[in-house]
Amino acid sequence: MKVLIAEDDRVTLRLMENRLQRWGYEVITATNGMEAWERLQEDDCPRLALVDWMMPELDGLEVCKRVRKLVPEPYRYIIMLTAKGGQEDIVEGLEAGADDYLTKPVEMQELKVRLRAGERIVDLQTQLLKARDALRHQASHDALTGLWNRSTILDAVDREFSRAVRERSPVALVMADIDHFKMVNDTYGHPAGDAVLRVVASRLREGMRRYDVMGRYGGEEFLLLLPGCNRENAEVQTERLRRLISDVPVEYEGLMIPVALSLGVSVNAGTAQVDPDASIKLADAALYRAKAKGRNRVEFADPPSS
Repeated sequence: MKVLIAEDDRVTLRLMENRLQRWGYEVITATNGMEAWERLQEDDCPRLALVDWMMPELDGLEVCKRVRKLVPEPYRYIIMLTAKGGQEDIVEGLEAGADDYLTKPVEMQELKVRLRAGERIVDLQTQLLKARDALRHQASHDALTGLWNRSTILDAVDREFSRAVRERSPVALVMADIDHFKMVNDTYGHPAGDAVLRVVASRLREGMRRYDVMGRYGGEEFLLLLPGCNRENAEVQTERLRRLISDVPVEYEGLMIPVALSLGVSVNAGTAQVDPDASIKLADAALYRAKAKGRNRVEFADPPSS
């Protein structure tokens, strides 16, 4: 783990640096408060910091105050070093944002114990942040395919349609459905059906542009959003996506499962405010026409009325 040592006395600095390196820490040094402040703002900043109270340019109290005004993630655990040992001094240091306090000259075994305590706190915060991010991902993504779930993709549709009107740019909305998916489950089993869903989702995602968005709408149905696509561009994009699915069977446990996709497309020219729900209904109706005309094809809806 990285540790910042901010100390203007170079003898003390080198002594602590050598000792911390022997304990297995990666040491970053600073010889004044401004340099320490700059180090603690970096993206890959040290999570533990030993900061001397009295330093040139910025003192340790000011460094602590500035750090605590930053975004609180990742947390920087700060141990203040000072020759001051009065109760009022300790309170002042802690109120400035220090997490712990050591009086100088520093006793190395005590320093080691304090660093280990700080390390445990930093590690705990890292675990909590990972758990929070995992919960956020679960709340916004479909567990099987890894795509955005229905509510999240619908939020994206609302945002993109509003942006398209502001910028007067077209946007295509696509409803895509795996053909004869029930037959896949009945013939090969539900695990094979899950594999087909994952592969179709992966191929669609890889075939889309960087700024396109996609989610699992429900069952074997996907909702795709193609910003900047007028009808001509949407025809090219959706036909290419259809071929990505139908041209290569899905391999599952030695079986080659043929898969095809039907797609319904609604294009908003971006010249007038259009209800996203109405556009979804139009794309869904076009999808059903594609199914009725034999499946494995793309059908376009009539332009939505303003």
